[in-house]
Amino acid sequence: MSAPTQTKQMAAGEDNFSLKAILPPLLAIIVGMIMVILDSTVVNNAIPKLVEYFDTDLKTIQWTVTGYTLALSAVIPLAGWMTDKFGSKQIFMITIALFTIGSVLCGIAQTPEQLIAFRIIQGLGGGMVAPIGMAMVFKLAPPERRGSIMGVLGIPMLMAPAFGPVLSGWLVDSVSWHWIFIINLPIGIIAFILGYKYLPKSDRHAAPHLDIIGMCLAPIAFSMLAYGVSEGGTSWSQVSTITGLTVGGIALILFIFVELSQKQPLLELKVFKSSDFTRSIILAWIVQLALFGAMLIVPLYLQGVMHYTALETGWILMPQALCAGIGMPISGRLFDKIGARPLAFAGLTAVSISLFILSGISVDTSLWVIVLSICIMGLGMGFSMMPLNTHVLNSAPRRLVSRVTPLTTAAQQVVVSFAVAGLTGYLTSQITSHAASAGADANPLNAVVAGYGDTFFLSACIATTGVALSLLLRKPKQKEEDGTVGGDNPDPAMMMGH
Repeated sequence: MSAPTQTKQMAAGEDNFSLKAILPPLLAIIVGMIMVILDSTVVNNAIPKLVEYFDTDLKTIQWTVTGYTLALSAVIPLAGWMTDKFGSKQIFMITIALFTIGSVLCGIAQTPEQLIAFRIIQGLGGGMVAPIGMAMVFKLAPPERRGSIMGVLGIPMLMAPAFGPVLSGWLVDSVSWHWIFIINLPIGIIAFILGYKYLPKSDRHAAPHLDIIGMCLAPIAFSMLAYGVSEGGTSWSQVSTITGLTVGGIALILFIFVELSQKQPLLELKVFKSSDFTRSIILAWIVQLALFGAMLIVPLYLQGVMHYTALETGWILMPQALCAGIGMPISGRLFDKIGARPLAFAGLTAVSISLFILSGISVDTSLWVIVLSICIMGLGMGFSMMPLNTHVLNSAPRRLVSRVTPLTTAAQQVVVSFAVAGLTGYLTSQITSHAASAGADANPLNAVVAGYGDTFFLSACIATTGVALSLLLRKPKQKEEDGTVGGDNPDPAMMMGH
């Protein structure tokens, strides 16, 4: 198709575009995404109550988070294939239904093992909602209006981290923990009805080859490695740790070999041949390791040591999300002018400072010290995450950029699962170690606080490593390659792995 013809069609599409006409399908997508994004923020604040209710330990309950994120990572790369095979509308509604069913099952779970299994069902449903939803929104509007429409879609992404912990705290304190999951039932029904009625039917396409071997190896590799890391918090020499790391390591090596030999791999690992991409994504992983593990540990400390209620904890955590929300648009404007390196350096420095402050906590530490620390952490997160994520995409070879989004999104969930599993295991082992060395006559609270301090210090060291690595970032040199579309608007399929 010639350029003038494309221009005429785009102009016609813009003339015929009506925001009012797309509001119903847009609302269906937003409701579905709010449900999934909120769920990812409410569980952290409820972890202490789940430990108490099921009379179990933190190492067991953390799998409600780890299992969920691993399930997300398993299905994200499949979104593109599924929508080609069955259609975007159909898959979006199926995933909403699966997530809602998983939520109800979580709400009626009787054992921690049941809750973990049902959280995995939730993750299998929730993993595709965001990429498919974003791709459908992308198709609803002409290129000239996509920025504003995607901005509307970004509202729930900013609101959820701020209000999720507060909602969770209110439900846990005023009703019961079951309702942090059951509340998804009416929301899911509304999203399903709106989607059924208003989402446009999508054409099915010839689905590409499905990398079944990679699809089987990836969950084995990442779940066993996460299990090994979790068990390593107790002892790196025990059988369970060695088994998890060995099985996971072998599966990971096989997965890498399979992906590099496939013409249409599940995850495009060839992109790591770019040194710019490799440096930037490793730095992004370091940020996620330092931040997301700490974001689970902070509410545990507030409730377990300082004895705040879940609702009070939610309000205490809100400034962190608000500071991150302030930092993101500022860093977005600055990124175009100065690039990722100074922003990543400043953001990671702020994160490191906040974690070092938290590592010095004691039984007498004021709440305001913690609030100040998490506000600094939020600003650091806002200044570092967006520039790094954008830099990762810019660093990828043009011909592979459509395969980078599922890779980076799935990898982020895997890294988060490792952070949660590793830091909770380390926290448990450090508390046990300090209690044993202190003796029977010592105040047990001192051992608990010391364990938290050690865990924050480990996170601070990880973040400090990121500060040093941020200095190695450089502006990527983009070369036109086969398959490059230059400045064209991206195909929405690229959001899902085509």
